[in-house]
Amino acid sequence: MLRLALAFLLLATPVSAEEVVLGLSQDEVAITATFDGDDILIFGAVKREKPIPDGDPLEVIVTVAGPSEPLTVRRKDKRVGIWVNVDAVEIDAAPSFYAVASTAPLSDVLSNTEDLRHKITINRAIRFVGVPEQITDSGKFTEALIRIRKEAELYQTLESNVDLAQQTLFRTQIDMPANLVEGAYKTRIFLTRGGRVISTYERMIEVRKVGLERWLYNMAHDTPLLYGLMSLAIAIAAGWGASAAFRAIRG
Repeated sequence: MLRLALAFLLLATPVSAEEVVLGLSQDEVAITATFDGDDILIFGAVKREKPIPDGDPLEVIVTVAGPSEPLTVRRKDKRVGIWVNVDAVEIDAAPSFYAVASTAPLSDVLSNTEDLRHKITINRAIRFVGVPEQITDSGKFTEALIRIRKEAELYQTLESNVDLAQQTLFRTQIDMPANLVEGAYKTRIFLTRGGRVISTYERMIEVRKVGLERWLYNMAHDTPLLYGLMSLAIAIAAGWGASAAFRAIRG
């Protein structure tokens, strides 16, 4: 009876005809005192047990998401000649960094239903706790957050940026800016046909401060008093040195 139940379970479990074999140029990003960004090359292949299916072509979507964090998005308005906060929306979780790359425009390779299920686009990756009743245009708060982070290169939509050869080999490059947050960055690969996700793959990229940057970070959090005194001493020394240099030039 147990063998029969297992047989039925295996028959009921869908087996993907196409799966991802992924590679990364690196699975760790080191943030140093001189860190000014990095490029991550994501490449892979599609493994098949059968010939390439006929019909809709294969498409590939790649996402890289930094650690999520809650935040408040505020709207300012001019009152009596002064800009003040008038409305605020609490966001439960927004990725500190998010890039989504695809072989073609996302509207062509991904249906709304699949986007809602897997939270692939930037808008879907942002989660709201709730919106105050007096705010009827909550979408504008999301748009403002996305616009600000796109300007800082923290949010990236890279349509038609994934190269796919013979519906088998794919590659793309994600530019990581200098202002990254430490933590685990989830890399996801989606294979789609006709807008439907047929296979997924996940892997993590670790982003960590190292060297002097790590030492200063630990000091600031573990011994803030010592860090403050050291910063003050450096500021005084720099001011004295600049003053001495100025006097030497004038004299």
